[in-house]
Amino acid sequence: MSSPHNPQTQTPLLEALKKAASQPDTPFYAPGHKRGQATPQPLAELLGKKLFSADLPELPELDNLFAPQTVIQEAQKLAAEAFGASQTWFLANGSTAGIIASILAVCNPNEKIILPRNIHRSVISGLILSGAIPIFINPEYDPTWDLANSITPQALQQALNQHPDTKAVMVVYPTYHGVCGDIKTLVEITHQHGIPILVDEAHGAHFSFHPDLPISAMSAGADLTVQSTHKVLSALTQASMLHIQGNRINTHRLNNALQLVQSTSPNYILLASLDAARQQMALHGQKLLSQTLELAKTARSKLAEIPHLRVLQEPAHPKPGFHSLDPTRLSINVAELGLTGFLADEILREQYKVTAELPTLRQLTFILSIGNTSADINQLIHAFQNIPPSGAVGTPAIYPSLPAGVPALSPRQAFFAETETVPMSEAINRISAELICPYPPGVPVLVPGEPITKQALDYLQQVLANGGTITGCSHPDLEKILVIKA
Repeated sequence: MSSPHNPQTQTPLLEALKKAASQPDTPFYAPGHKRGQATPQPLAELLGKKLFSADLPELPELDNLFAPQTVIQEAQKLAAEAFGASQTWFLANGSTAGIIASILAVCNPNEKIILPRNIHRSVISGLILSGAIPIFINPEYDPTWDLANSITPQALQQALNQHPDTKAVMVVYPTYHGVCGDIKTLVEITHQHGIPILVDEAHGAHFSFHPDLPISAMSAGADLTVQSTHKVLSALTQASMLHIQGNRINTHRLNNALQLVQSTSPNYILLASLDAARQQMALHGQKLLSQTLELAKTARSKLAEIPHLRVLQEPAHPKPGFHSLDPTRLSINVAELGLTGFLADEILREQYKVTAELPTLRQLTFILSIGNTSADINQLIHAFQNIPPSGAVGTPAIYPSLPAGVPALSPRQAFFAETETVPMSEAINRISAELICPYPPGVPVLVPGEPITKQALDYLQQVLANGGTITGCSHPDLEKILVIKA
């Protein structure tokens, strides 16, 4: 039951869906399984028929995602209040849709946007669709950990001075590994130039709900942030949110952009999961996260005692590009075991039933959330205590230095340009026509419109050789590559 004193106890969208799913109806509307009556038996056995009774379309009582007036509008308003925004949009196409729409909302074709080079591949999609010109800033690089961290305020200021006609800035906060840059100063510098700052906060949806976590982008004054509510909170996969505040974002244009990239048949189960996840965090978030932080503290201290393992720690004093660390994100360097992260991931999963979020060449990263238990932590520690060193020698290749500044062609120009396929040996110094990146984390090594370097190709080949996955390439074995026709 909802409390008249605390609106956050309410779940208007979830309650409306629950009521609609339980009411008798003779369905002559989509989806075709007709409230579960035609659900394939193997699927019904896996998920249960009740799920399909709630898989409903935009019935009048369920509101409309693109023109909300009742329960979706109410749910989004409650989310805005909980996450510290002036307005919130629910996303049924993941954070990717929000990232693309945010770029479409602030940039016309051939207008500039400043970005860190370790952006997610969805940003490149936004550049292709918008025609915006990226001004790339290289983030600070940590060679010990082989990690790209945040951009620095100094680098941002320099880029803005060099490109005073820039229309917006986008930053990644936090990185996939939980590293947080100096977001407050980045916001201040951007606003001094009278333009909005957009934040890819896909991995920071929990920051608003505990004082021992890094500051949220909204609290730091960002104009727009996109959060993957499903990644670190309890919404279903693909359910995300976009938040704004202030007057630097044109909400009408943002609405139109979201309609370009979201499905006209949004999944109401995903949308209702956002409503429920918001209520959970608004009412119980600090308590739940306190438990998670205790588990993370235990894991960090116990793992740090294991020989040949190194655990990424927050610096005693902020460093360039590394201002703070999300303590619920656990990165473990296994290079001194003589293992790659890919091999360690395979051992953990097959022998100990422990699965990491992200294996890379040197380390593994684990997401700890409100869903983890002390048993999970004990199993993680036990698994690492029992992985023996392999005795192998050699260090995996470090992440390549990536081009900064203005690319040779904009991603949109490269996307529509004539292309040809060449052997990998002939691709060096040619202009890439492909978006190629290890996935996860989905950070592009080659971007359409950028020159191809030997270092980038060597790195991609080593990722493949060590069991990693490469996406975006027309030839998955990397023997050939698509380039702009000379």
